[in-house]
Amino acid sequence: MSRGFVKEDDQEDIPIVPPRAHLPEGVINYVTQVGLNELLDEKQRLLDERDNVNTTSEKEKRIALNHINAKLQLLDNRIAEARVVDLTDQPQNEVMFGALVTLRIGTSNSIQTFQIVGVDEAEVSKGKISFLSPLAQTLINKKLGEKAILKLAKEDRIFEILGIAYQ
Repeated sequence: MSRGFVKEDDQEDIPIVPPRAHLPEGVINYVTQVGLNELLDEKQRLLDERDNVNTTSEKEKRIALNHINAKLQLLDNRIAEARVVDLTDQPQNEVMFGALVTLRIGTSNSIQTFQIVGVDEAEVSKGKISFLSPLAQTLINKKLGEKAILKLAKEDRIFEILGIAYQ
């Protein structure tokens, strides 16, 4: 049928769902157990939201359900691909996935602690950086007391590893 014979009101908006944190094609979705638990909690919240959709019209309800279902599909794919890393199996004296790393930045007395985590759990404000981030890539395989050099556009930033822990 020609589009000329379709009523405007019959057209539903396609839900626009923001993508999840970027995970390059072919890269394993490593997560900590905490990260997997957060993904499962998020899924439960979405299922609860879907079960309790309350709108005034049937069209609004369909749009809301489509949006939630699209988010659930992305989340389910991420959960299905998740591979939990047992932090007790990590080498305790080396920076690897899941490490809580205490760093001295440059020659200053500025000290920061970051945990290297999966892409979905990364949140810099909470001291969690993705294992794919440039800083994490620079720190991986380093040992206590070693220095890691992060090459930036205008300078090199040096990080001294003061502590490594797995929790």
